[in-house]
Amino acid sequence: MFGKRGRWVVVGFWLAVTVAGAVFGGGLFDRLAATGTNRADSESAVGQRHIDEVAPTGALVFAVIEGLEPYDPGLVASVSTAAQEVRAMPGVREVNDLYTGQGGQIGADNRSVSVRVELDPALPDGPREALEDRVRARLERIQAPTVEVGGTKLAERAFADQSVHDLAIGESVAFAVLLVALYFFFGGLRAALLPLIVAAVSVSGSLLVLLGLSYVTKVSEYSLNVVTLLGIGLAVDYSLLIIVRYREDPGVAVRRAGRAVAISGLAVTLTLAGLTAFAEPLLAAVALGGAAVVALTTLVALSLVPALLALIPIGPQRESKPLDRLLPRLAARAQREPTRVALLTTLGLLVLAAPLLGANPANSDARALPRSNEVRRTYDIQESKFLNNEAQPVSVLLQAGPERADVRDLMNRIGNELQGSVLRQSVRSDVPAGWTIIDLTPKGGVGDTTGYAVVRHVRAMSTPFPKWVTGPAAEVVDYRASLADRLPVAAVIVLLVSFVLLFALTGSVVIPLKAVLMNLLTLAATLGVLVVVFQWGWGQVPLFFDSWGGLDLTTPVLLFVFIFGLSMDYEVFLLARIKEEYDIRPETDRAVLLGITRSGPVVTAAAICIGIVFLGFAAGGLVAVKEIGVGMTVAILIDVTVVRGLLLPALMAMLDRWNWWAPRWSLPRARAGR
Repeated sequence: MFGKRGRWVVVGFWLAVTVAGAVFGGGLFDRLAATGTNRADSESAVGQRHIDEVAPTGALVFAVIEGLEPYDPGLVASVSTAAQEVRAMPGVREVNDLYTGQGGQIGADNRSVSVRVELDPALPDGPREALEDRVRARLERIQAPTVEVGGTKLAERAFADQSVHDLAIGESVAFAVLLVALYFFFGGLRAALLPLIVAAVSVSGSLLVLLGLSYVTKVSEYSLNVVTLLGIGLAVDYSLLIIVRYREDPGVAVRRAGRAVAISGLAVTLTLAGLTAFAEPLLAAVALGGAAVVALTTLVALSLVPALLALIPIGPQRESKPLDRLLPRLAARAQREPTRVALLTTLGLLVLAAPLLGANPANSDARALPRSNEVRRTYDIQESKFLNNEAQPVSVLLQAGPERADVRDLMNRIGNELQGSVLRQSVRSDVPAGWTIIDLTPKGGVGDTTGYAVVRHVRAMSTPFPKWVTGPAAEVVDYRASLADRLPVAAVIVLLVSFVLLFALTGSVVIPLKAVLMNLLTLAATLGVLVVVFQWGWGQVPLFFDSWGGLDLTTPVLLFVFIFGLSMDYEVFLLARIKEEYDIRPETDRAVLLGITRSGPVVTAAAICIGIVFLGFAAGGLVAVKEIGVGMTVAILIDVTVVRGLLLPALMAMLDRWNWWAPRWSLPRARAGR
């Protein structure tokens, strides 16, 4: 592909990118930002902005103090001194404690007390964070057996810190275990190092790409983890395919394997770009960052791998190992009893998908942090000992004063119509004239779905004055509604990309349709497994997390795109070889079995390697990232064994020559593809 000089130019260019990423990429971590899940024009977002304007509330810092009697003289003196010193700090708006101010509480165990600090809402982010740190440090010096400090903004910072920590751990684990797996697969160190070199270049380049994007749009800590994980996995996948084809036949490796990599990379890039159909800030950040990183990774694989192969001798193809026969054996079994295998595998996937019917996608809160985190521990103590595990309130903002009769009528209607759903209704004080803020506490505990029904019911009530319903439950309702409205557009983009690219590869209309249906089965089965593992909590012990009774709102959407994108990898790898064999002799069963036999080793190895990458990130502390890591690992396992090993050959055996059908207008294109 490259002349001798060209090879060194390619290597030098990517080396410069790697060095630049190492030198400048670290600046990205200072520019990471918290990204909301909801659009700015959603009712919950608009309502919260109005509340922030009408009755602004500053960042809150909470301290929970345990282990002594509430009126122990030493505790009273220590808390009182701390509260007075914090109250004197510039930028502190209010301090509530049990001894020197209003609002302090005694915990349900009668051996704990709380301190609540509100900061000035006008503080910019930098000074606010510095003040939070000073307040936190002073409260932690209270003399008691246990003092835990947390808060809403402290939780956001904890997410960011944990995300960066998880990224470092995930990359370290992935690279270390990958080196061992690749060594055993290739039977040599030089060949094993090539995919890791490509992955390292991809990571460095990705940092530069995301750094550039951070000047155009927000790049969140969460999206950094997700797109980096994806880039490493694809870098290894694409490198494996090219290296294996090179060992088989250096003359055709770049042309044939490169074409498969280009199609796969384009598919993943475009499917990620399809996320822009959703207007939610977090999904938009993942869409832009992910598409850019995948495009970069594809370019690295297509240019750097051939250049390195020409410069570094890697030896001949090693002898076949038992694992290489996994897919051929499954395919042969499927071809012997195609109808039975197709029915049983489809039924099995539908059984795995069944728990999805009871899925509860919701916003992650501090419970998504590991229990070792102080902010998480503070949240747990607050909920259990001071807030009775009550659901978070639904806030109703009215552009009318509480003295109006129609406002009181609305409150009476809420009390009468929602008496079975609302535990408590309260009106906020210190609200300017002409406005009313009502807080409705839904019945049920934290994470209960009752709040969603309350939001919908109050929004449906007609009023003679403007009304907004906001709060955590309203944010979930708005997010789900937005996804439901835009999902058809995103689905059409993803499905159309998959269809067009597979049609370009095979010249068939049937094969792309079949691939789309199989990918949907893989997605549904994967999400069903995640409901069991995370929402039901069956995976708490082996995965070291605490279930909060739901899945993160973004997980199903991201997995929809990722699974379709990555499934295209294996679809393209297998179909490219099957198509080659079918072009030589148009016998479907023979072409399928030979194609799977020859591409099976690389597909199996790629699945193992990318599974290692995703499991490396599942070892982190953030539950939302664990969900993506475990979800992608499960999807790959299902896709490579059940779908590609059994369902694909069974369906192709059943359809035989109909697999290659195309309408008359496309026949010239189909023949050209063959």
